[in-house]
Amino acid sequence: MSTTRDVAVLVGSLRKESLTRKVAHALMTLAPLDLKLEIVEIGNLPLYNPDLDTEEAPAAWLSFRDRMRTAQAVLFTTPEYNRSVPGALKNAIDVGSRPYGKSVFDRKPAAIVSVSPGALSAFGANHHLRQSLVFLNMPTLQQPEAYLGGAAKLFDEKGTLTNPSTRDFLSKYMQAFAAWIERTAAQ
Repeated sequence: MSTTRDVAVLVGSLRKESLTRKVAHALMTLAPLDLKLEIVEIGNLPLYNPDLDTEEAPAAWLSFRDRMRTAQAVLFTTPEYNRSVPGALKNAIDVGSRPYGKSVFDRKPAAIVSVSPGALSAFGANHHLRQSLVFLNMPTLQQPEAYLGGAAKLFDEKGTLTNPSTRDFLSKYMQAFAAWIERTAAQ
């Protein structure tokens, strides 16, 4: 990879000390140096309402859309709520994909890491999110897949990833994502 790529990280959990946010921070430290990752906060976005999507749309929507337009790729980290993605993440997708025909996500390479303290590893959320990304026309990394179960046991009390095999897997995952960004950027 010859160019530094700007990657927006969307964290599906709004909780400050969430396992999903800890995983996002771990991914940021494990990413190749030519990826510049930044968490783009989604908790302040008003619920999407087409009636508000005018020239005077909420400032938070406009700011989010502007930031996402500059991103060259998107890394989604998500927990699972009721076998799907959290409402805040779905709302961010709705805000960024509207108005129709002006999606800030169009053709941006994407990757998904789902996180759960349980054994199912947020499988449902991962695959529901993939469905939305198909419609958004986001080429999404297919392999390797990243489902992190038992996530509460992966971090120490300071939030540092301590599991060596998980660290190795996530490092390889980020290398694969960097290669994916390069391949899709060339198309």
